[in-house]
Amino acid sequence: MSLLGETLIGILILAGALISALSAFGLIRLPDVYLRSHAATKSATLGVLLILLGVFLYFAFYLDHVSAKLLLGILFVFVTAPVAGHLNGRAAYRTGVPLWKKSVQDDWAQQSREQEKGE
Repeated sequence: MSLLGETLIGILILAGALISALSAFGLIRLPDVYLRSHAATKSATLGVLLILLGVFLYFAFYLDHVSAKLLLGILFVFVTAPVAGHLNGRAAYRTGVPLWKKSVQDDWAQQSREQEKGE
């Protein structure tokens, strides 16, 4: 792997950095905690995963070193970030944090009513 490998790794890392920057912009600009949670979990997770994948490929092909720590880091971020975002959103909803005034649909309200009827 020469120029093609370096280009692929560079594109992965650059794409991850751009997606992470977009995620940070979303955290600042989005109007409520639920949309911010979406920006933090979806795009930040993808950005970090692309960066870690680029670094893993660099180590594997150019330094001949397969890093188990990077693989565990990729797995850890992939599993924990979406779960943490979901739990933050659920905790905010249960404590009464209001939705954005222009929100169209509230799926959790329907689910909460169904659970109350069942109990």
